[in-house]
Amino acid sequence: MNLLKTNIIAIIVCCISIQTTDAQDQYGWRGPNRDGVYPDTELLKEWSAEGPELLWETLDAGKGWSSPVIVGDRLFLTGMNEDETKEIFSAYTIEGEKIYSIEYGNPWNKSYPDTRTTPTIVGKKAYVISGMGEVVCIDTKKGDIDWKVDGVTEYGAKPNRFGIAEAPLVHDDKVIFSPGGEQAAMIALNRKNGKLIWKSEALTGTTNYVSPLLIEYKGIQQIIGFVGVSIFGVNPETGEMMWSFEDWGLNSKTRGPGKTATNTPLYKNGQIFYCNGYNLNAYKLQLSDDCKSVSKLWENTDLDTHHGGFVMVDETIYGSNWLSNATGNWVAVDWNSGETQYETTWEGKSKGSIITADGMLYCLDEKRGFVGLVPATPEKFEVKSEFKITKGEGPFWAHPVIHNGILYIRHGNALMAYSIR
Repeated sequence: MNLLKTNIIAIIVCCISIQTTDAQDQYGWRGPNRDGVYPDTELLKEWSAEGPELLWETLDAGKGWSSPVIVGDRLFLTGMNEDETKEIFSAYTIEGEKIYSIEYGNPWNKSYPDTRTTPTIVGKKAYVISGMGEVVCIDTKKGDIDWKVDGVTEYGAKPNRFGIAEAPLVHDDKVIFSPGGEQAAMIALNRKNGKLIWKSEALTGTTNYVSPLLIEYKGIQQIIGFVGVSIFGVNPETGEMMWSFEDWGLNSKTRGPGKTATNTPLYKNGQIFYCNGYNLNAYKLQLSDDCKSVSKLWENTDLDTHHGGFVMVDETIYGSNWLSNATGNWVAVDWNSGETQYETTWEGKSKGSIITADGMLYCLDEKRGFVGLVPATPEKFEVKSEFKITKGEGPFWAHPVIHNGILYIRHGNALMAYSIR
C-alpha cells in the first residue's frame, strides 16, 4: 500500500510539473498574460537624472516596431534586413551579442512597412506572422524555418491598410491567427507542421492588428479576437464562434473601431475591456454564464488608446488617449465603474505605450522618445523620473519589456537594455 501511494504521489507530482511547465513555456507579446503586467519586484522607484544604467545597446536589430522576447539566456527579436526587402528573426545572447539572423517572410509593402510581429516562443520554437500574412515556425536553436503558411493565399487573409501586425497566440497544439476576409475570422494551425486544425466562421471585414487573448470563465475557455468592427470569442478546441459584438455606438457608424483596432483586450472575472483611438471610446463587456453572449457594462469617452496598449493595476486601468495622431493625454479609469480618475498631459510629451511592474508605470512617449517612471495610483499622473532615448530612428512605437530587472527599449534598428533594479 505504501508503495502504491508513493507511485500515485509520484504520478501526481509529475503531472503537476508537466502542467506548470506547459503554462510557463510561452513567452511573447506584452508579458506572461499579454496584458503589459510584468512580475518583476524590488525595482527602482526613481532614476538618476541621466536615467537608469545602460547595460548594453545594439544597432543591428533591423527596422521594426516589435518587442524583444527573452527566454533563459537568449533574446529574440524581429526586424528587417539591410535592404528592407525581408523580415528577419534574430537571436542574441543576454548580453546583446547577435548569434544569428534568418529571413522568414515579406514585410508589408504599403504604409509603414517596418516589421510588426513580436515572436511567440514555446520551447525551442518561435512563431511569427509577417506583414504580408505568412505564419512561420522557426527552430530557435538551429535558426531554421520548420514550416511556413501563406495566410493570404491559403486562407484568404484580408490585410487592412497597414498590413498584418499580429503576435500569434499558441494554445496546446495550435497556433492562432486572425485572417479576416471571406473564409474565417480566426484559424488554428497545428504548431508542429502548420496543417489546418479548424476555421471559425467568417465575420465581415479585414484582419486587424489585435493579438488574440486566451481567457477562461466558469470553466469555459475562449480565444478573444478582433476583425472588421467585431470583437468575438471562439472555442479554442473546435473554432466555434461563441459570440461577436459590434455595438460600439454612434462613432462606429462613421469610422468603425475595426478600421484601426490594435490593442489586446484586458480580461478579469468574465469581464472584457477594450478601447481604440480616434474618439471611439472605451468599453467593458460582461460575458454571459454560458459564454455565448456579451453585454455592455459601461462606456468611457476619455480613454481611447491609439496603439500603445493599456494596463490594469489594483482595478484601475491606465493608458494614453488619442487627441490627434501626434498628441494625446494620459488617463486612469476605474475598472468597476468606468469613471475617469484623471486625464492629464505629460508636459512636452505625447501619447504612447505603457507597461507596469512593481507598482510603477513605464510610459514611452511615441513622438520624442522619453521614458517616464510613474507610480500606479489613480490620484494623479506624477512622473518621478524620465530620460530620453537617443539611438534609432522613426516613431517610438515598440512596446517596452521588463525581464529580470532589466528594461528593454527598442527604437527602429536600436535595442537598449537598462538596469532598473
